[in-house]
Amino acid sequence: MMPTNQQPEDAAKTIGQIKEIIAKNDSGIIVLPTKPTPDAIAAGTALYMALTKLGKNVTLVASAVPESDLIGVDKIKTELNTGGDNLIISFPYEEGAIDKVDYNIKNERFNLVIIPREGHSKLEPKDVQFSYTGGKIEFIVTIDTPNLNAIGDLYQKNQRDFEGQTIINIDRHLINNSYGMINYVAKTSSSTSELVLKVIEGIKGQLDRDTATNLYAGIVAATNNFTAYSVNADTFEAVATLLRAGAVKKPVMPVQNQFARPQQPMPMGGGIGQRPTFPQMNPFQNVGQQKPLPVQNSVQPQQMPSRQDEKQQRQIENVEKAPLSQEGQIAGSAENDLKPKIFQESDGLI
Repeated sequence: MMPTNQQPEDAAKTIGQIKEIIAKNDSGIIVLPTKPTPDAIAAGTALYMALTKLGKNVTLVASAVPESDLIGVDKIKTELNTGGDNLIISFPYEEGAIDKVDYNIKNERFNLVIIPREGHSKLEPKDVQFSYTGGKIEFIVTIDTPNLNAIGDLYQKNQRDFEGQTIINIDRHLINNSYGMINYVAKTSSSTSELVLKVIEGIKGQLDRDTATNLYAGIVAATNNFTAYSVNADTFEAVATLLRAGAVKKPVMPVQNQFARPQQPMPMGGGIGQRPTFPQMNPFQNVGQQKPLPVQNSVQPQQMPSRQDEKQQRQIENVEKAPLSQEGQIAGSAENDLKPKIFQESDGLI
């Protein structure tokens, strides 16, 4: 299937295609851009929760785990996999801290032995995490990503995993180049969270309290608390749906937006919204002898902003530029004598 340039008016048809892909496949990944906005994080985590509740084996991935208090952020991984049968045991590692890794079998139990190097702390059980790898990627959903380079190192290091895949592209960027096999790109939408809400409804996903709360937070962040120029009736219809589903209204952790316009300082003296300065007087000094203030020092009535002023102060949607180059190089390997003596994936025991 070749990429197609879907238009917003084909939304129902596009969501139907997404539903078909999700229905006939069991495993996939949801990808966030390198520097996700709160809207992107909300949309990605909400879709992850919805697909998981449908019984799908999905993984939410990003080049780096973003800082956010949204529900499900702790599920974001930095590796491209969808689970599988290969067990991964992971824990924090400091260069040179492990002497070697061994194993033994006792009482029909397989024991993996981690031996720390002398002078380093032992491994704490609470720091050990378990996951699976080796699963097949059957579909990829990209969220708020105008092109694949916007995924960053996660794409640059795994380009073969993206080639020939069924990519579902969900975005609202004006510069999105419709790189997916299915493109749900609505450039007039006020948030990507609104688009994901329509997808969840279209695939008959569960819109529970957590999912609704994340999507509501994403819309609030993307629209600057519903003051953006792109807010329309569809925005408020989406919000009504989320509130009825139990969405909790809470402040969103701010994230620096590299595409945001710098705020202009207010003009000094008499600017709209400034508090007028009154002359300070002692009410108990020279009572009855106060002279009227000169006309030139009296506070002039403030002018009400005109419609043109209000229009200029509205937040206008910015046109983002996607990163066009790789975002860093892979650091060189450390000295071999500092490496733990462990199994290599392809060569077996060292």
